[in-house]
Amino acid sequence: MKNKLKRKIYDEEYININGILQYLFHAGTDENNPVMLFLHGGPGSAESIFAYSFQEKWEEIYTVVHWDQRGAGKTLTKNPNSFPTMDLMLEDLYQIIQHLKARYNKGKIILLGHSWGSVLGSTFVLNHPEEVEYYIGVGQVVNMIENERVGYEKVKELIIEVDDKKSLKTLEVLGDYPGDKFENDTFIKIGKLRRLQNKYKLAISLNFKIISIVLKSPIMKFSDISSLIKSLMANQTLYYFLWEYDLNSYSLDYKVPVYYILGEKDWQTPYPIAQKYFESISAPDKEIYMVPNAGHMTMMDEPESFYYALKEVYSRKMV
Repeated sequence: MKNKLKRKIYDEEYININGILQYLFHAGTDENNPVMLFLHGGPGSAESIFAYSFQEKWEEIYTVVHWDQRGAGKTLTKNPNSFPTMDLMLEDLYQIIQHLKARYNKGKIILLGHSWGSVLGSTFVLNHPEEVEYYIGVGQVVNMIENERVGYEKVKELIIEVDDKKSLKTLEVLGDYPGDKFENDTFIKIGKLRRLQNKYKLAISLNFKIISIVLKSPIMKFSDISSLIKSLMANQTLYYFLWEYDLNSYSLDYKVPVYYILGEKDWQTPYPIAQKYFESISAPDKEIYMVPNAGHMTMMDEPESFYYALKEVYSRKMV
């Protein structure tokens, strides 16, 4: 692993958390900086291999730690038969935070949750506000079924607008999507919808740019690709949980500051749903930042604009 930027903090480690070795990647410039734990999406889509492509400037103001969660990335490679549940993930997260607090001598840490990571992060913050300095939601999930319903309607609107009969027929095959519960064929239906959303630039696309970023990653191993393929089945229990998840059913009273950074073109976790929910919550401090021209991978789509939003969050907390 090459430390091209000569960072003072730049290392990988496996730590024993709840009976298995779990992977952490640390990068930063000053141990006195606040510590941010990045909670990746999926479930099962480790984003540590993408980190170098968007977080260079972050490392000037935060020590950024990526955790490959149980059932994802290098942790899955190390533990191919250890599958996550929501309760296990929350326990893992609690122990990871204790480790980071001890290593960096911090009383609290910052959580940034992306997509599925926003489910894990929001739930944890509501349960353990004493552990968290503040929370940042990116591609914030509020209600998974509502996400899918709104994403379906958006792509249908665009398909009808251009009279794309072939795509409309594919959409109709999905039937009553997303339905009210996770079925055996739901994975297949999600895949078909995502392909249509990709076509209309409404969701993540596995294009040459993404592949190039993965291949150039300083921490990438070919086992990471194998892990990504295996992660779908490894995280199946979490998908059943997600289909019933509704953040509105939890307390709306946050005990820590809450900030959302959302892409204005994100229809995979549709930003209007997160905006509406955000208006309903109370917190010691809260702000929402919209990033123009950014989709679901907000920090990768528009890294400069994302950083400016992140720096605003950092600045308001340093006053």
